[in-house]
Amino acid sequence: MKDAAPIPQTDLRPPDQVMRLARMGAMFPTRLSFLRSLIRRLADDRVTLSRPVWQMDKAGFGHAVYTLRLGGHDYALVAVSSDLPADQRTDRVIATAWDSAFVLYDGIPDRAEIDRIVATAPRQEAARFTARDLVLSRANKSLRLFAHVTQALREGRRPDVEMVRDIGYLMRTTAVYGNGKFGIADRHLIATRPGLEGPFGAEMLTVWLIRHFTHDLAEHVGGGRLDRAVKRHLGIGNATGLGMAPFLVTHPVLLNNWMMARETALARVRAIARLTPDQQARLQALAARAAGHLRDWQVPDPAHQARIVALRGDWAAAQQALDFTRPHPLDRAMHGVAHASLDLQELMAALIIEPFGDLVDDLVGTMSAPAGPVPAPMPDTADMRDRIERQWDWALQPDYEAPAACARFWYISAAKREPRLGCRLSDPGAELETPLDIGRRIKALHAALKAPDAALHDVLTRHPEHALAAERVALTARYPYGEIRDNLIAADCQPIDMLRCKLSFFGATRFDPKSDRWTRITLCQGAPLADELGPGADDWWLPVFAP
Repeated sequence: MKDAAPIPQTDLRPPDQVMRLARMGAMFPTRLSFLRSLIRRLADDRVTLSRPVWQMDKAGFGHAVYTLRLGGHDYALVAVSSDLPADQRTDRVIATAWDSAFVLYDGIPDRAEIDRIVATAPRQEAARFTARDLVLSRANKSLRLFAHVTQALREGRRPDVEMVRDIGYLMRTTAVYGNGKFGIADRHLIATRPGLEGPFGAEMLTVWLIRHFTHDLAEHVGGGRLDRAVKRHLGIGNATGLGMAPFLVTHPVLLNNWMMARETALARVRAIARLTPDQQARLQALAARAAGHLRDWQVPDPAHQARIVALRGDWAAAQQALDFTRPHPLDRAMHGVAHASLDLQELMAALIIEPFGDLVDDLVGTMSAPAGPVPAPMPDTADMRDRIERQWDWALQPDYEAPAACARFWYISAAKREPRLGCRLSDPGAELETPLDIGRRIKALHAALKAPDAALHDVLTRHPEHALAAERVALTARYPYGEIRDNLIAADCQPIDMLRCKLSFFGATRFDPKSDRWTRITLCQGAPLADELGPGADDWWLPVFAP
C-alpha cells in the first residue's frame, strides 16, 4: 500500500517572524483552536446532554448535575451556586468565594460523591479533591447582564439586544484548573481518552458545560425561556492574568506544536491553486462576518479600542482588494497584507484557514506532546556557539546589564503560588526569580563558550547554571517554534501578548485588556448548544449576534 501523497504547501513563515510577542499578541482563533476541535468531536459522537439533578431555590442557589457520554466514557459537571456577599466579590486570584463553583467528574457521581463535591467545590484551593475530579473551576456573574436578563424574563420580554451584544456572557470564570492541582486527576490519566486527548480537552469541555448551566440558571431565576439566538450569543466570560503567561515558556514543545500546526495549515491553504465558486463565496461571507465581529467588538481601554478601530478600517480596505478568482488567491491575499499591521495579517491568516477543514483538520492530532521534550543531541562547543549565533541572534542583541533590558523579574507568590512580575529596581524578591529570562541565559552561555576546543560537557560541569540555556538551544533544533523570540524581562515586555496567544488557541474572542497583565475574554460565544450538535455545528468562527 502506497503512502498518501504529501499535501502541497508553501514555505512556512519563519520562526523569527512568527514567534515575536507583538505578532503573538495579534492572533485570532482558528478552526484548529481547542474549543472548535472539541465541538467537532461532540458533534461526531452525537453527544447528548442530560441534567439529572437540579436542586435550586427560587433565588438560584443550590446545585445541579449535567451528564454526557464522550468517546465511550461518562462525564458529569457538578455545579454549585452560592449566595455571594457583595464585599467578597472579586475576579482576582486572592478571592476566597465565588458565585458558582464547578467540578468535571469522571463518571456519573452517586449521592455521596455529589454531596462531597457540593461541600468542597466552593472552597476551591482551600479544599482537596480526588482523582475522579478532572477539572476544578469557579465563576462570578456579570451582575449587570444577569440581573437584566432575569428581570426581562420575569416581565415576559426579550433581553435588550445591545446589552447582550456588548457583554456577551452571564458569568465569567476566574480559574479552570486541571492536571493534578489540589489533588484532582493528573493529565496522564485521561490523555489518551477519545475526545479529551487534545490540549486542554477536559478544560474546554468544562467551559462548554458551564455555559449551559448559566443559561439554565438565568431561566430558572427569571421564570422564562431565552430564545435560541440570545442563548447562542451568550458565551462564558473569563478573567485571565499573569498565571497563564509562563506556560508558553515552560512548555516549549507544546508551544512549538501549536504554532507548527497553525503555520502548516496556513501554508497548505496558501498552496491552493484555484478556488471553486462556492469556496469564493464562502470566503467572502466569512470576511463580511469578520467585519461584523470587529464592529461589535468594543472595549473600555482607549489604546486597545483605537487598535480595534484601526483594524476595522484596514479590514474594510483589505476586503475590497480580495480577488479569489485569480490563481493562488490565498497566497495573494497574504502577500497583499504583508506590509500592513500585524492585526490585519493575523486576521487574514485566520480567515483563509477557516473554510478548509478537509485540508487542515488533521493537524489537530499533532498539537499534543505525549512524549514531552526530546532534545536533539548536544553539539560540541563550536557548534553550540554557531547555533546560538544563527538561531538566537535576538537573544544576543540586548545589553542585559542596562536597566531597561532587565527591568522585570518573574517570581512565584508565596501566598497563592501564582506567577507574578516584579520591578527589579524597586521590588524585593529578585533573588527568587524564576528562569523565564531565556534570552539573558542564552547570551551568558554564549559568552561562556569562549574556547572552541573545550568539551561542552566540561563547560556545563564547571558552570551548571548554563544547563537550562544549553537545553533550550538543543530543543530549538527540533522544535523551531518553541521559543518566544523576545526579551521577557525587558521594561517594554507586554505579558498581555503571551495571554492573547494562548487564549486564541483556546478559541477566545473579544479580548478586553484591563492592563498589560490581565484581560477579559469570551469563550463559546456563538458555539452550538447541546441540541444543535449536528450538521453545521462547526460554523461559529468570529460570531456576530443576529437578533
